[in-house]
Amino acid sequence: MLRSMHDLQDYAIHATDGAIGHVKDFYFDDESWVIRYLIVETGAWLSSRKVLISPIAIGKANWRDKLLPVAITKEQMRNSPDINTDKPVSRQQEIEYLGYYGYPYYWGGSGLWGGWGYPGLMMPATIGTPSYAGSTAPSNAVPPETAKLFEQAKAKRHENDDLNLRSCEEVIGYHIDATDGDIGHIKGLLVDEETWAIRYLIVNTSHWWLGHEVLIASEWLQNVSWAEKTVSVNLTRQAVKDAPPYDSDSQLNRQEEMDIHEHYRRSGYWAAVAEREGEKSER
Repeated sequence: MLRSMHDLQDYAIHATDGAIGHVKDFYFDDESWVIRYLIVETGAWLSSRKVLISPIAIGKANWRDKLLPVAITKEQMRNSPDINTDKPVSRQQEIEYLGYYGYPYYWGGSGLWGGWGYPGLMMPATIGTPSYAGSTAPSNAVPPETAKLFEQAKAKRHENDDLNLRSCEEVIGYHIDATDGDIGHIKGLLVDEETWAIRYLIVNTSHWWLGHEVLIASEWLQNVSWAEKTVSVNLTRQAVKDAPPYDSDSQLNRQEEMDIHEHYRRSGYWAAVAEREGEKSER
């Protein structure tokens, strides 16, 4: 199911031993358009410090009560690396953060999360156990000492990688350029609740032709100019104008997604996900 980024803001985050705080923003990977961290504002118990929570730690969400449980204690959070969320997060800081919690690195694999499609499969406790969509992590687990050396070597290779984490709030308002002109601006984002991938940009076209809101898949983006705050897509203005309208008051279903992709003559992301899962189950 897809969730609006705005709806996810202010969700309560509960540690294993109590409340931590509320979601205020998200960092997403601008290469794969996947949310890598939730920015959580803690309460008075931690001097209202802003902390990062990886989707790797998130358990079964309580969508009705807007609550996300995480496999972290308040003491772990208190002693976690202090990262200034008002500044860009470096790869070195990510390495320190992931190392502190014992999480594998999400980069370098064939899936959205390392070699997998779901962040929960990267939780150390789940390695070797069945999980999402019938997927199973490798049963031939690597000895801890070997795994640690491997992760340290991998960290060294990537410690100077270019920054590619962006604030979701930052991109709201960015202008969308079609092949033949401006079509509107980003009003919101739709996030896959299982993979934490940003599947669609909600585009407001009203200042162009007094039209409606439409969805454009993140995988259709051609280029993003962070300096000029514009996003380019390989679509015409007419194609966008004729696209199925998006109703933010109703839950987007798979048939509606299929209608959108059929309109643009593009294949759906769900086919690729099913193919990857099928390949893994055959191994």
